[in-house]
Amino acid sequence: MNQPLFLKPIFQERIWGGTALRDQFDYNIPSDHTGECWAISAHPNGPSVVEDGPFSGKTVAELWEERRDLFGGMKGEVFPLLTKILDASTDLSVQVHPNDEYARINENGELGKTECWYIIDCKQGAEMIYGHTAQSKKEFADKVEKGEWTSLLRRVPIQPGDFFFVPSGTVHALCEGTLVLETQQSSDTTYRVYDYDRIDAEGNKRELHIEKSIDVSTIPHVDAPVESISREMNGVRITHFVDSSFFSVEKWEVSGTADFQQNKPFMLFSVIDGEGVLKKEGKHSPIKRGAHFILPNGFDEFSLEGQLTLIASWKE
Repeated sequence: MNQPLFLKPIFQERIWGGTALRDQFDYNIPSDHTGECWAISAHPNGPSVVEDGPFSGKTVAELWEERRDLFGGMKGEVFPLLTKILDASTDLSVQVHPNDEYARINENGELGKTECWYIIDCKQGAEMIYGHTAQSKKEFADKVEKGEWTSLLRRVPIQPGDFFFVPSGTVHALCEGTLVLETQQSSDTTYRVYDYDRIDAEGNKRELHIEKSIDVSTIPHVDAPVESISREMNGVRITHFVDSSFFSVEKWEVSGTADFQQNKPFMLFSVIDGEGVLKKEGKHSPIKRGAHFILPNGFDEFSLEGQLTLIASWKE
């Protein structure tokens, strides 16, 4: 297939969401509390739809079922990846995600959730919660029960351009004033440990999942290593962030014209800054900040032209 699959994003309203998805990406968001752009998704809670071309109107999930050849014949019941942009206008709940085995048993066959974050933008002095201080399950449970959040939760400073790998079992939370691109397994399973005693529009506190959180948390916490390796090629600087069994993620910074080879089963792309053109065999596709697309199996040689930054991901 020699045509990119451009996708229409799905928006999710959240108690912690804001307007950055409209202000920074010019998206037509549903409200001033829009927290998530599900940019490339086959998950039933927000499936992406192909915008144009021979598969216009098809969802990624339908293509996964009907045209597995587009994805290199990859095995698996569900499309494995999900790309989001998150606008944390206020603090997200402190949460943790299960691994595949725990989710399969306890969440009706859902995938586990290993994810990663690229910090697109954040306010000055921004932080995120990444990990905890407990050395044993008992210490963790005791601090949760007593509400000793200040001593339990690890806060780390962040700035635009930072990248964090968040394996399942990692206690974490985005904090106020943060805009991130998230690459994750295709899962919507989240266990809330703490939600700042917030109430929703109906005056109810959101559900917590204390027992499951204690079950799946990695104790003691282990920082997941990220070794950012950059290489310069003609017209592009590529920064490789992570290789895992779930996904690989890179940042491509194009300045001018750069030639590429799509030799993966498929690749996902999100344009997070700038604009330019995707060129393939005489066909020109304009792309700009906020565009999301899949390059299917067999796409092979293509070029990008302009001043733009993309996040690329794939699974082998």
